[in-house]
Amino acid sequence: MFFRVIAFALLIGAATPLPAQEAFNNALPPSDNAKLGEPLPASAWLDLRQNAPGNSTRQSAPPWVEAVTMVPAQTANGVAPKSVFRIRVAQPSADYQVLFLRLFFDDKPAQRPELIVWDESGTQVLRSGELGSGIDLPSSDAVMIPMSGLSAIDIEVPGDGKTVRGAYLDWMTSSEVVHPLNAEHRDVIPEPFSSMPPLHPSAQDMEQFGTVIATLAAETIPIGPSVQQGAAFQFGLEAQPLLALLTFEVASPRIDAPPDVYVNGEYVGPVTLTLPELADPGYRGEVKSLVREMHFQYTGWLRAQKIVPVTSLKVGTNDVIVLSGAATSTSAIRATQIQLKYLWDKSDYQLRPGQ
Repeated sequence: MFFRVIAFALLIGAATPLPAQEAFNNALPPSDNAKLGEPLPASAWLDLRQNAPGNSTRQSAPPWVEAVTMVPAQTANGVAPKSVFRIRVAQPSADYQVLFLRLFFDDKPAQRPELIVWDESGTQVLRSGELGSGIDLPSSDAVMIPMSGLSAIDIEVPGDGKTVRGAYLDWMTSSEVVHPLNAEHRDVIPEPFSSMPPLHPSAQDMEQFGTVIATLAAETIPIGPSVQQGAAFQFGLEAQPLLALLTFEVASPRIDAPPDVYVNGEYVGPVTLTLPELADPGYRGEVKSLVREMHFQYTGWLRAQKIVPVTSLKVGTNDVIVLSGAATSTSAIRATQIQLKYLWDKSDYQLRPGQ
């Protein structure tokens, strides 16, 4: 996942939402905010699934979420129908100017959602562009929206809107951040629930302190559980490394069945996933008939790493194949890289006598 800051667009229009699903205020316990002398505004989780009336539940939201409505899909002038979820928002105070919104949806190529932001006069001021990347998997994407003078956010999606599952909203605050001058500049905006920042693969191989970092593929590659559905990579070695680390991001994995890695035809085991806190709404449970245990899929991108046994590598051309794992039928990976550590003149190591 990566952050987007919505750009300004000179678009004017109006919407007439039909009342559908209402988000009611809920008296949440306040937290002290010594700087502002008032409670911190609570975050909001909005369930946008279209449940049958008998199965729906009364929602709650903090006071700054005034209402949630839905306009069912309508066809007009031969244009493909689109559904619209409208979230009316009031700034808790003038101190809060930027809103974080993470949308959870099925990332289908022809049904990618888009955010549109309106002011009180009905003028369309901001537009996000299509979210997601069309990987045809359950996923999520996040934006930061400057909300000064704005009051409504539309989630516009082609079709009946059933691909949209929910939205997490929170107000942003700022602080000064320092970073090392000679290190790679990385995203320093922390995501809720302690998610890892996205990888930024380099177009050129890099070397630092005896370690070579090489990008195997920056693009998104679909993967499945069989060798024929795996993501295959090749890289050359001029010398045997002391340590090797394979790193990539994986979409919508089942967290108890991470991707498997094969090196030069040898199975070297599953990757290790870096998981966010369990409170993250990205976790999606699944229960199968006759099975008591619930299994969880993470509907977003996770960092995956695997230490590759150096005995599995060879001087010359090496082959790596990544599979989705037996319990995950389809997934995708991106930003795949290999790190190779070699001996250099300032290496820190200890020589221990044999026992």
